[in-house]
Amino acid sequence: LTYPVSFSLLCTVILGEIANFAAYAFAPAILVTPLGALSIIFSAVLAHFILQEKLHIFGVLGCVLCVVGSTTIVLHAPQERNIESVKEVWHLATQPGFLVYSALVVIAVSVLIFYCVPRYGQTHLIVYVGICSLMGSLTVMSVKAVSIALKLSFSGMNQFVYFETWIFTIIVITCCLLQINYLNKALDTFNTAVISPVYYVMFTSFTILASMIMFKDWDSQNASQIATELCGFITILSGTFLLHRTKDMGNTPKPDEEAPVFGDTNNRAPETAA
Repeated sequence: LTYPVSFSLLCTVILGEIANFAAYAFAPAILVTPLGALSIIFSAVLAHFILQEKLHIFGVLGCVLCVVGSTTIVLHAPQERNIESVKEVWHLATQPGFLVYSALVVIAVSVLIFYCVPRYGQTHLIVYVGICSLMGSLTVMSVKAVSIALKLSFSGMNQFVYFETWIFTIIVITCCLLQINYLNKALDTFNTAVISPVYYVMFTSFTILASMIMFKDWDSQNASQIATELCGFITILSGTFLLHRTKDMGNTPKPDEEAPVFGDTNNRAPETAA
């Protein structure tokens, strides 16, 4: 890729992450996180038109499933909790339920890093993906707190005078560095086509669980709404797996080089001296 194209791609990635960060300030994590599957659809469509990668019929079906699942979640998502100070988020984060969840996550990640990585890191992808997914759930909760603090600060109520905001910021930086480190190791060791859907499923599942415990997103919903959201999430998972499993089906492999014909003078093996 040329420098202008690479720079443009980098700018679009940065803008996308900023928009994703801002979304947590206005919508519950249980809604924002599963919608990350839409990036897979846009990637598949752009690859079809720009990189000339043929989108197989099953790939189209996977895109449709992701759209249907995302629409279902959007239509039945819970309302965002009205938060007027980052101290309210701190109060939710220090409740016994979320403290127990956080402690279990830290213990599980410590066991994975210090015991499982040296022994099974190179053979079991669940080790690296598990670290990234577990830490990712804490990252999203902290990102939501920081994004709310920024939103309130821009509206005139400075939240950075509270130590709670800086604690959430430190947690975001620490968790992100851990995720980047072990996700890169996972991508270097295993096939990306396998890592991507597994990581998406585990990361989204743990994030939804953490959001349920911390923000109690489902308290205001009935069983029918919750079941519909779960069906939408499962539909997105199905579409994601289908897209990754069939993404190479439409691409015809390059023909192998022709084997040298026996007796061809251009491919004759050098004669050895008698």
